[in-house]
Amino acid sequence: MNQRSNFTSKIGFVLAAAGSAVGLGNIWRFPYLAAQHGGGTFLLVYLILSVTFGFTLMVAEIAIGRKTGLSAIGAFKALDKRFGFLGVLTSLVPIIILPYYSVIGGWVIKYFATYVSGGAHAAADDSYFTNFIGSPIEPIGWFFLFIALTAVIVLFGVEKGIEKVSKFMMPVLAILTIGIAVYVITRPGAMDGVIYYIKPNFKDFSPTTILAAMGQLFYSMSLAMGIMVTYGSYMKKDNNLESSVRQIEIFDTAIAFLAGLMIVPAAYMFYGGSTEGLKKGPTLMFVILPKVFEEMPGIMGTIIGVAFFLLVFFAALTSSISLMETVVSIIMDKVKWNRKFTCIVVTVFSLIMGIPSSLGFNVWGHITFLNDLTFLDLFDFVSNSVIMPIVAFFTCILVGFIIGPKVVADEVKETDGKFKSEKLFTVMIKWVAPIFILAILAFSVAEGMGWITV
Repeated sequence: MNQRSNFTSKIGFVLAAAGSAVGLGNIWRFPYLAAQHGGGTFLLVYLILSVTFGFTLMVAEIAIGRKTGLSAIGAFKALDKRFGFLGVLTSLVPIIILPYYSVIGGWVIKYFATYVSGGAHAAADDSYFTNFIGSPIEPIGWFFLFIALTAVIVLFGVEKGIEKVSKFMMPVLAILTIGIAVYVITRPGAMDGVIYYIKPNFKDFSPTTILAAMGQLFYSMSLAMGIMVTYGSYMKKDNNLESSVRQIEIFDTAIAFLAGLMIVPAAYMFYGGSTEGLKKGPTLMFVILPKVFEEMPGIMGTIIGVAFFLLVFFAALTSSISLMETVVSIIMDKVKWNRKFTCIVVTVFSLIMGIPSSLGFNVWGHITFLNDLTFLDLFDFVSNSVIMPIVAFFTCILVGFIIGPKVVADEVKETDGKFKSEKLFTVMIKWVAPIFILAILAFSVAEGMGWITV
């Protein structure tokens, strides 16, 4: 039987979990949502939800993992056999996300390489991105490279691979984020964009603002993906679970906020006080921002472009590592294969599954689903808009009404006998979170199907 690995220190666990949480959703999705939902109003709503709703779900998932010592496929069943289906559902999320997420990771490496090789001017051209993803061969090559880098790190295991890499990449990621944000907000005219980003605009506030902020929590904090359950299973009993979650929240929210300070003022300036450039998805990162960098004086555009895409690469890689580690852990727990063979199987499977997402922008571009979704969009919709809210809802039911909040609370208290936010956790997991999650599910499905637009 495979011996369970452990993070060697609390800081190792926090940085690895924060690395999972800090991903592409922080870099392009958070700034877009903040700009579209009232700036500071969205930030305030997100912060409140992060320390209540997000905190509750993350505590529950990490505690479940640490208590059972199992990945998602076995953890829920170990708590109650009737919830074995929840482990299967949870396991599907990283299996679906990893391939298409790695396709986008390949795009990031391509742009990093472009800026390093002096191609900043070419990257700013309107047709550069569409020509790149329109090629059937080149994007697949970069996708293969990205997933190979992910696999090598996961192959080294929890202590020598994930923890070691996270301890290096996360501080560098933080430094790059701060550095670029400081440069952007000190540019002439940038302050108007900063004010737009952080000043509450309550006339734009609506129930959609709350639902958008709650939906972002799933992306931003790696909830309902099996990741926090898996990482929790690697967490030592003498590490304070509650304070670890708070630290992950602070790191994740700070990076998301700083990403907004990088992107919103820059795009705001470029478009003369308009939010036109703050598009959702690839348009913002791969089309708009290269144009912004091109407008910077001298070689600063190239320097900032290199730093930015290095930052995005680190963010994407830390998240893909956690996705692959979750899938590897699930398979190792289920069929008892060793890590090396499991990594090879997961890598090959992900390569095969990622190819449709890449070809969906060129030779298979004529194939669409539902509301004109490409392969990549479809995988994203099914995993993020459908399965994840369902997983989160049943997790609340399991903890709140089947095994009881006390089981999780007792696990949190393992270190020092304290759980400062136990009352908040109990109320949220039983009464508040389930209702809000059902609202997210309805909202996300309606948006994905094209029944509503935001």
